[in-house]
Formats: sequence, structure tokens, C-alpha cells
Amino acid sequence: MSWLTETLGLEVPIVSAPMAGVAGGRLAGAVSAAGGLGMIGVGPATRPEWIAQQSEIARASGRPFGIGLLAWSLSSRPDQLEAALSARPGLLSISFGPYEEHVETVRAAGVVMATQVGTPDEARAAEAAGVDVVVARGLEGGGHGRNDVGLLTLLQVVLDEVSVPVMAAGGIVRPSGVSAVLAAGATGAWVGTAFLACPEAETTDEARARILDAGGTSTAYGRVFDIGQRLEWPPEYGGRALRNGFFERWEGREAALVRDDGAAEELRDARGRRDFDVAPIYAGQGVGMVAASRPAADVVAELAGGLEPREGSGGR
Repeated sequence: MSWLTETLGLEVPIVSAPMAGVAGGRLAGAVSAAGGLGMIGVGPATRPEWIAQQSEIARASGRPFGIGLLAWSLSSRPDQLEAALSARPGLLSISFGPYEEHVETVRAAGVVMATQVGTPDEARAAEAAGVDVVVARGLEGGGHGRNDVGLLTLLQVVLDEVSVPVMAAGGIVRPSGVSAVLAAGATGAWVGTAFLACPEAETTDEARARILDAGGTSTAYGRVFDIGQRLEWPPEYGGRALRNGFFERWEGREAALVRDDGAAEELRDARGRRDFDVAPIYAGQGVGMVAASRPAADVVAELAGGLEPREGSGGR
């Protein structure tokens, strides 16, 4: 048992990351039904009605589930936070931006709050802000976050620096990864890329094929896709995605991309056409270990193979 499993009533300390556009109610519910904690990912334009709908789908598992929000977009979309709290998730993650202003509201609602951090300074600030659990996200992780510190180093330092429970994220795809972060002292493993190819994910068939074909060096980190999509992500949080032609064309030329409306239109069209030579597929450095499309329950069961009973593991 760990703080995570005891607090949220889980069978295994495994959380599926709230990947916007990929992690809806079906994936969250399947992970939760398998004994972990499934998370629903909310993007900057997500409607509150969708949050409510997907939460009901996840709730059908009869197990706790979670929701992940983007702090930088909540100032213009407070209805997302209202919808998320109304859904009564077991865990609410608010990350990447001014999450601090929401801590009191979330805790007053009786919901456990997490935030993702990418540096020791961010971890200390999260503890000071009053979050219940910190997610130490290494640069290996897919999607958005900092590119400053790898997970192993970050996790060790954060565990030494804060007294709140710490989850580990970034590059955890196999049972050995789960075992390693738990042995280091993490209360649970926060896993995204391992679930990308699951049939319950909102991943398109075209994107799934690319994920299964990717290797360990197929990802790239940067702001190309955010700038191209005209998304207002804070600049310190770039994204890790599969490297493609659009990224290679604009990497190092981001200033020009800001002014190129034709490239932005190309990217919008490509997303609609599912042309992933142009459109992004967010994935972490562990994507090369994703070899097949398997049910989420099978992924959870495999990851849980890295668990070993350990005395005294109920703290952090």
C-alpha cells in the first residue's frame, strides 16, 4: 500500500495521465476498472458539457477516476473548473500555469489536488501552495512540460525537498520502470505513453499506426506545434511529440512561424485530415516500447507486474 492507493482506494499505484485529446471517459474508466486511477484530459477549448459527459462514462466503472486541467487556460475558462469539481473526481490535477489560485477552491470542495512539476523549485512551490500530491515529471514525458531534468534525477531531489507525497512521471512504460520509481520512494507511477495505443483511447487509427511504428529516438521537444496552432502555452512548457516533416521544417525558425499564417492554416487542415506528416502526435521517449494495441486493463496488469510488497511503503 502507498499514500496514493490508501487515499483514493486503488488496487495498484498506477495513474493514467490526463492526455487531452486522447484520454476520455472510456480510457479513464478502463484504467480505473483495472485497479488504477484513470484520468480524463481537458484541453483549452474543452466544453464543460464534455467534461460532465466523459466523467459519467468513467464513473460507470464504479471506481475512482481523475481529471486534469490546464492552469494557463482556466482564467478564460472558469467553467472547466466548475464542471470538474461538479463531477466529483477522486483526484484533480491542475498544472502548467497559475494553479496556486485554485488550491483553496479545490481543497474546500473535498477533492485531492495534484500538480505536475519539472524542477525542484516548482516542487517546493507546490508544497508551499498546499497541493496534496506533487507529480515529478521528467523531461522524458510526452506532451507538455519542462525539458530541464530527467525523471531519475528529478525524483530523487524532489523526494528529498518536499514532505508531501510524490508521484513519478516520464518514460515509465514497463514494469521495471514502475518498480524503479516506487523503490525510489514515489507513491505511484503517472503513465501516459503506454496507454496511447489502447483501443479505449481517443487516438485515431492513423496516429495509432505511427505510434506503433515509432522508435526510441522518434520524439522531439519544442514549441513548434504550439506556435503553429496558435496555442497560448507558457513558453517554458514545450511539447514532446513524434518528429515529423512540419516540426523539422520549422525547428529553429519559430520566430518566422509566428508570422506565417499559411503554415498555421496548413497545420489546422492537417489535423482535420489526420495528416501526421504535419499534425502532431504527442508521445514520450518510451514510445518505442509500445509494440501493440492492447486493452488498457492489459497495460495496467503488465505495469503492476513491477509491484513488490514493501514494508513501510505507506508514507510517501
